[in-house]
Amino acid sequence: MTCNTISVGSFEVNCTILAVDGKAWIVDPGSEATRIAALVAKAGLEPAGVLLTHAHFDHISALPELQRRWPSLAVYVHPADVRVITHPFNQFQPDYPAVPMPGNVRPASENPVAEVIETPGHTPGGVCYYVKSEGLLFSGDTLFAGSAGRTDFPGGSMPLLMASLAKLKALPPDTRVIPGHGPATTIGAEVRSNPFMR
Repeated sequence: MTCNTISVGSFEVNCTILAVDGKAWIVDPGSEATRIAALVAKAGLEPAGVLLTHAHFDHISALPELQRRWPSLAVYVHPADVRVITHPFNQFQPDYPAVPMPGNVRPASENPVAEVIETPGHTPGGVCYYVKSEGLLFSGDTLFAGSAGRTDFPGGSMPLLMASLAKLKALPPDTRVIPGHGPATTIGAEVRSNPFMR
């Protein structure tokens, strides 16, 4: 497995292309679909699926274009966040227009490449993707380097977020964390210094 993380869109979302056995798994394609598709093509990968940590507009806005290019592309998302995709408030014009319901939507837990850790709090259906064999966690907007996700959006909950962070705290300290925004970190570093993980 290899991974290539790029920052996309005006909200600088970390979008990662995971290469597994010649297939591309795209984590949080928040914007810049053409750039994402070009990286998949350059790597010679077959597009297999999208892994959404949650369904906020800044993490999903490249979906329509990616599915136009690859109509069979599966989209894995927690069922509790499916309704968030098309919610009227889930847009930020003009850069992030409303996203129609994608095709081939599947439960996040059915993806074949990563364990799903349910981490509600930022959104009702927030998840983290844990690749145990690689010691790698995609934490979305649940955990950031030195901080944690907001809970003041519709469906947010600070008690749920704190419970979710407690789950992540139990992971091995050397687990590498790629958050939804900002620099990578490790679980150990966050347990030592992140006030939300104490």
